[in-house]
Amino acid sequence: MLLKQYKTHFFDSLKNIQDEQEIESFFFILTEYLHNLKRVDVALNSNFELSNEEVQKWNAILVDLQQEKPIQYITGESWFYGLKFEVNENTLIPRPETEELVEWIIESQKSKVQSQKLEILDIGTGSGCIPISLKANLPQANVSAIDVSEKALEMSKRNAELNNVEVNFIQNNILEVGDLNQHFDIIVSNPPYVRNLEKEEIKKNVLDYEPHLALFVEDTDALLFYRKIAQLALKNLSPNGLLFFEINQYLGKETVELLQNLGFKNIELRKDMFGNDRMIRCSI
Repeated sequence: MLLKQYKTHFFDSLKNIQDEQEIESFFFILTEYLHNLKRVDVALNSNFELSNEEVQKWNAILVDLQQEKPIQYITGESWFYGLKFEVNENTLIPRPETEELVEWIIESQKSKVQSQKLEILDIGTGSGCIPISLKANLPQANVSAIDVSEKALEMSKRNAELNNVEVNFIQNNILEVGDLNQHFDIIVSNPPYVRNLEKEEIKKNVLDYEPHLALFVEDTDALLFYRKIAQLALKNLSPNGLLFFEINQYLGKETVELLQNLGFKNIELRKDMFGNDRMIRCSI
């Protein structure tokens, strides 16, 4: 079968599930993943033929896509802040909103002396996309990262090796930590923040496949992680240190009030590219 013929079948099989732009994106991700063909290569090779074995691979992936399995879990990789990361069902898929948080942190350090040693901690690291991207762009920094999941840390360690950076990974439940035992210039976290009451808003590809441990918190205490991490930051941020959070878009006001009540200063709430309250920066 010609690839261009399979493309028609591919689009027809997914048109009732995804919009055309998304299907096209999936198709070209897979031509590169399966055949090392970029979009321009596909255009130049209109008679590219698929073997029976290759058709079977496409068909198996198509079944996964019809079940709305994320394309990143199918290929096992995702791009974040210009770097490639391995991902699986033990880690959240890195999102563009989190890239904006990383960009904000990097911007906050541009005026600093480059020889100055920075101590950075990421809490709830998952795939490691935040600390690895920060280390790649702030090479003078010592970067550490904590996660409760051993399997997530296995993935984040591989991603650090893949991107040739050194990050100190630590397995711990941050809710059980009394003191971080050192001072940090930057503490950042994208903790679980989706309330159970918001599950009906979550798309099937997220709800059925991404790790709930990294996504959800109880409705009765949605700011549990923010409170704990902020309390640790009061003790473990260096003078002039900064605390950064990615937040629940519906709880911007409440998160700001929590930080104000704990005594944080210079609290800035920032919207993401979609116009949602998404990230906070503050200092002690």
